[in-house]
Amino acid sequence: MDKTFLAYQVEKKRDTFLGKVLERSISDLPKGNLTVKVFYSSLNYKDALSASGAKGVTRNYPHTPGIDAVGEVVDCLDNSFEYGDKVIVTGYDLGMDTAGGFGQYIRVPSSWAVPLPAGLSMYESMCLGTAGLTAAIGIDLLEKKNGISGKKAIVNGATGGVGYLALDILSMLGSDVTAVTTKLETKKELSIIGAKEVMSIEEFRSYVRQPMSKGIWDIGYDVVGGELLSDMLTVMKVGGSIACCGNVGGAIFSSSVFPFILRGNSLLGVDSQGIEHSNRTSLWNRLATEWKPYNLEQFSKEIQLKDVDEEITKILNGKQIGRVIIRLC
Repeated sequence: MDKTFLAYQVEKKRDTFLGKVLERSISDLPKGNLTVKVFYSSLNYKDALSASGAKGVTRNYPHTPGIDAVGEVVDCLDNSFEYGDKVIVTGYDLGMDTAGGFGQYIRVPSSWAVPLPAGLSMYESMCLGTAGLTAAIGIDLLEKKNGISGKKAIVNGATGGVGYLALDILSMLGSDVTAVTTKLETKKELSIIGAKEVMSIEEFRSYVRQPMSKGIWDIGYDVVGGELLSDMLTVMKVGGSIACCGNVGGAIFSSSVFPFILRGNSLLGVDSQGIEHSNRTSLWNRLATEWKPYNLEQFSKEIQLKDVDEEITKILNGKQIGRVIIRLC
């Protein structure tokens, strides 16, 4: 008898996208050599875009979002994992056009999975998820380019999943971090995570002069894009670098060449979807050890599948703070 399971599925009806929890069958899952029973997933901005029909994320509906999943191996046809192994699956096509982690089972290529590191519980791994891996990729790039300890750092979009994890890790590694946010009511929480200073966007922009301003920060992490990234490029010190991973503020930004040819600044692109498997595994191991955030669970909350719609609305309206973890089993 074909086993059934619960999943949050989005259906397209004309120009409307509606999500609901329903029963699916294991036989409905896509082809792949690794089947995983999912214990936890997490809600990311890309999941909200997929659930709302945003162009460029998901092409085919009905669809189960969820770009993050952690669970236990049920079946592995190529024997790269054994039954019961705990694995993390993030990125690639999971939750985009491949049924994702908002279902109690997923089936994917085994090359998409990494072993759950010994230093992380399954719940903790989803407190990190794609957001944590994205933060780690950018911090790894900044570490190689500029170093982290003793540097003056700035994080734009500090209350979102990537931003608050980047802030936490940068502070833990010895940076003096300025957090920029639209949510000044979170100043206390950002200070607990490690921000030495919390600024509104308006306050940050008081330092900005085009085409170049006084150099203030050594390193930056931008998860917003658009005009804020343009502004950020003007305030970096000589040799400073910015890791860039987001576009919630817009996909287009402008800059003169001066930050690059007069200060030697660098803009470092962060791609967590297609990162090489070996590098992905290495960074997950660092996130489980020396880069494990001090405040990993403090600003995360757990929900059930029935609560997903409400949380999607929050994240699309810019109201999500920290991480939202979905318990599936």
